[in-house]
Amino acid sequence: MSSPEDRKIDVSMDMGKGEGDAPARPNPPPPPPKADPTASSSQEAAQATGKGLDIGTANLLSATQSPDGQTIIKVQRNAFIDIDSDDFTRNMLTKLNIQYVLVSNRMLVIGDPAFDLANVLNKETRRPMQHGLISPNEVDALPIEKLLLESVLGTPQVENEVVYFSVPAEPIDSEANVIYHKGLFEGILKKMGYNGKSLLEGHAVVFAEMAEQDFTGIGISCGGGMFNICVSYKTIPCLSFSTSRGGDWIDENVAKVLGIKSSRATALKEKGVDITNAKNREEEAIEIYYRNLINYTLVNIKQRFESSEGMPNFPDPVDIVLAGGTSMIGGFTETVRDELKSLEFPIPIREVRRAEDPLTSVCRGALVAAVSEE
Repeated sequence: MSSPEDRKIDVSMDMGKGEGDAPARPNPPPPPPKADPTASSSQEAAQATGKGLDIGTANLLSATQSPDGQTIIKVQRNAFIDIDSDDFTRNMLTKLNIQYVLVSNRMLVIGDPAFDLANVLNKETRRPMQHGLISPNEVDALPIEKLLLESVLGTPQVENEVVYFSVPAEPIDSEANVIYHKGLFEGILKKMGYNGKSLLEGHAVVFAEMAEQDFTGIGISCGGGMFNICVSYKTIPCLSFSTSRGGDWIDENVAKVLGIKSSRATALKEKGVDITNAKNREEEAIEIYYRNLINYTLVNIKQRFESSEGMPNFPDPVDIVLAGGTSMIGGFTETVRDELKSLEFPIPIREVRRAEDPLTSVCRGALVAAVSEE
């Protein structure tokens, strides 16, 4: 993390109108990364051109490829928090090397430290993203998001370097519109010197995890704001949609029934819960809402299969691959398998598995698209 400094934030942004064409058939994906959220400047200097970007409600992740084929990942929590702006607080944050910015005489801590401070101070974090899209209710969303993107992407290696960034598919259970969200981030990336191209989030999971299956199967990105589903046949997305329930939906409902802050519910969820073996009231609440969300997602996939025209007839059973931060809780894959047994699924499923590194799957899939194009 860079040393903190007071910054004036430029909130003006170009509204790019890139086509966001799907990439050509990808090469096999780079090896899964060894987690390295603080890649050094020497590593950055050696990176190949083309980057992948996961714009998630809960986290922002970037992926680049080194000359030896290794994947370098950077991660930032997509959140910030207001704190008192005075000399003492500013000096303490500087000594602790906690990144902050000044906006209209207000001090904002951004990224991972914001989440930690929220739990210490028993406050809610502020979120630039809501339900998978840029938040319409957060006045500081755009400048904060630009700063966070700069921290994970860095500067372009070459002029107009290609960045494939994740976008949600159109939601089936809300009136949210993806067009503005997509154009907004194309404009931000253009302002930063990149050529931003969009990639459906579920499709990115297929690119990252299904090379051995000839990029055929069902990729599900289980995010904080949405679950994104893509049914792919030999890289072609045959069916893509999203639902407006994700990890935040679980946190909000757990917080309500337990009478706690949502950030506290998030911390409970991330401390090592196994939803197949709940040990107390808090874990039982998390299990109940996880199981409900999983069933809701599978039922919607089944209904979309049955109602959509032009669906391929898969000659062989296909895999379901689960990715995203919400899938990382203990017992998630087993619960998906259990819920799947209770449904008469319209196509045969060979295996339900979780990505080797669920948190980085989407940005690695986007990197596959970028490197293939470059």
